[in-house]
Amino acid sequence: MKLIIAACILLAFIISIKVSSLLLNKIGVGKSVSVYRLKYITKTIHIGLIVFYTALLITFLSIEYSQVLIFLSSVFAVLGVALFAQWSILSNITASLIIFFGFPYRVGDYVKVIDKEADVSGIIEEISLFHVIIRNGDEQISYPNTMLLQKPVLQNVSLNRSARPDD
Repeated sequence: MKLIIAACILLAFIISIKVSSLLLNKIGVGKSVSVYRLKYITKTIHIGLIVFYTALLITFLSIEYSQVLIFLSSVFAVLGVALFAQWSILSNITASLIIFFGFPYRVGDYVKVIDKEADVSGIIEEISLFHVIIRNGDEQISYPNTMLLQKPVLQNVSLNRSARPDD
């Protein structure tokens, strides 16, 4: 019986990976998202599905909780130290997911980030897992995703690509 449940869980995992890939591709095409950005988001969603289905499989296989808890506590201790040391990485990945699903700007849009410390304006060239690349004339600005969500952004959609200024 456990073998049948494990097989069903594995089948559900394979189906959910395929369905999530298809849905993300459909959303990405609908929003004109770059292939590279779509690849990052798909990998992130797939990692989440792997964690979920692994936990589900462990639960249904009735592996002793003490064994799992010892293993997981060791893993979480190491991850906790690593993520605490690299909190910005985790927040940028989360911001990347938010940008993918709700960001009103696309590659090729002219934007200006309202920032007292620096002039961050230009054409968005790439949106990746950790940062957004903005071209300002000859300069290429790498701006963190978390900062892009925290600061106000002005967008000039009335300009077409050939008529945009190179600030």
